[in-house]
Amino acid sequence: MDHEKVMQEFRRLAILAGARIMEIYEAEDFDVKIKSDDSPVTAADEAADALISQGLRDAFPDIALVTEEQADSHGETASEFIIVDPLDGTKEFIQRRGDFTVNIALVQDGIPVRGVVFAPAIGRLFYTDATGQAVEETGAFAPDAMGETQPIRVSTPDNDALLVVASKSHRDAATDEYIGKYAVRDMKSAGSSLKFCLIATGEADLYPRLGRTMEWDTAAGDAVLRGAGGQMVRFEDHQPFTYGKPGFANGFFIAHAPGVVLVPA
Repeated sequence: MDHEKVMQEFRRLAILAGARIMEIYEAEDFDVKIKSDDSPVTAADEAADALISQGLRDAFPDIALVTEEQADSHGETASEFIIVDPLDGTKEFIQRRGDFTVNIALVQDGIPVRGVVFAPAIGRLFYTDATGQAVEETGAFAPDAMGETQPIRVSTPDNDALLVVASKSHRDAATDEYIGKYAVRDMKSAGSSLKFCLIATGEADLYPRLGRTMEWDTAAGDAVLRGAGGQMVRFEDHQPFTYGKPGFANGFFIAHAPGVVLVPA
């Protein structure tokens, strides 16, 4: 696998999709539909999905592709596949809150080894480079010309004063109860896969998720987190989190910087 080519293409497609999403986001109005699972979908989700899917199939025709917006891609799992959430944080998009993301990841043997997370409305771009190191890029985000990048690394947490990030749209009493078991210095809310990236950059130490997610929601952010030295574990037993599960459905999880002393579920 040519990881240099993989990341060049992931980055390029994420930026192009982000630009298309922003065209719709900045329009006066856009339609919102409800899918069979009661989640919302917009023209931006569909346009970004079409752009990314076509680009990935052209560039990597022999690698299985799984994407949220195409149910026919949710079949048999493979040992290697690309997984896409073309617009994670659709609720944030609809409410024009800005912290939505484009997500593309490469999974090999159950592990997201490369990924890109692009938040076009707030101008933040995170990805793993060809070696797997997580970086944040700054600049104009030209699709075919990489800007300046800075390696990112998780923090060294203080268990007496943890920085916690939680979901903006899906936080509930069970999550608050679990967070209450820690000594928390500061708590912030964020939408979409940005929560993983905040841990990857050291802006947060801990992100517990006690709610429904799918693998396309987490794979790219998880890849960035791992590339920054972070970890994602199953909530119930703190064992490593894996991908390629039946139906691509996730259980509860905890994303964290190493050094956080995890309390029992």
